[in-house]
Amino acid sequence: MIPKEIPLRSESLFRLAMTHRSAAQNAVTESYERLEFFGDAILGLIVAQYLYEHHPEWDQGMMSKARSSVVQEGPLAETALRLKLDHFLELGIGEEATGGRQRPSILCDIFEAVVGAVYLESGLEKARWFVLEMLHPLLMRVSTGDVNPHDYKSRLQEVAQALWRKTPTYKVVNETGAAHEKRFSVSVLFDNEILGEGLGRSKKEAEQSAAKDALEIIERNRPSRIAHP
Repeated sequence: MIPKEIPLRSESLFRLAMTHRSAAQNAVTESYERLEFFGDAILGLIVAQYLYEHHPEWDQGMMSKARSSVVQEGPLAETALRLKLDHFLELGIGEEATGGRQRPSILCDIFEAVVGAVYLESGLEKARWFVLEMLHPLLMRVSTGDVNPHDYKSRLQEVAQALWRKTPTYKVVNETGAAHEKRFSVSVLFDNEILGEGLGRSKKEAEQSAAKDALEIIERNRPSRIAHP
C-alpha cells in the first residue's frame, strides 16, 4: 500500500522505486537506480526554481549553497524515514543483514526514486507539489539564510581547535559505483588516528558525514567541554 502522503497511484512504479539492486534479478530494469537518477534531476530542478523565484535578492553562490543544504543525503534520508519508506524497501538478504534498511544513502535514493515516479505518472506540477510539501521545513530554514545547517566540518574544526589545538584531516578510503552513482567512503583523522567515518555521493558529502560521526563520538565522551553554538 502506497503511503497516503505520496501522490502516486501505480503500485508497480512504487514497487520499482522501493527495490534495491540486491533484490532485483536485473539491476537495470528491476531496481530503482534509473528512477533515482531521473528523480535526482527533477528534485534539483524543483528546488533550484523555488529558490530562484522566492529569493530574488540571492546571488548564484547563495542559491547554490541553499540548494546543496536541502538536496543532500542527510535531509533526504530523514524525509524518507518520515514517510516510512524504509518499511517498503525491498533488499537482498546480504544488504538487509548489513543494515541497508537504515543506510542514509539508500534512503536518499528511494526518496529520489519516488520523486521520479511521481513525475512519470503525473508530470512536473504534481512532482513539484510533492517535493515542496515534503521539503517545506528545510526550505523554510534556508530561507532565513541558514544555508549551512549540516556544515559539520566547520563545527568539528572549531571543536578540535578548542579541545586539542589540532586540525582534523580527511582521507578517502574507498570509492565505488559507476560514474553517475559514485559512493565515497571517507575517514577523518586526528594525529593519524581515525575518529570518524562517513559515506556520501561526493567527497564533500562523505567528509561532512565523517565529521558528523566524529562530533557525535567527541560529544559522547567529552560533553562538558564542548560549547554548543
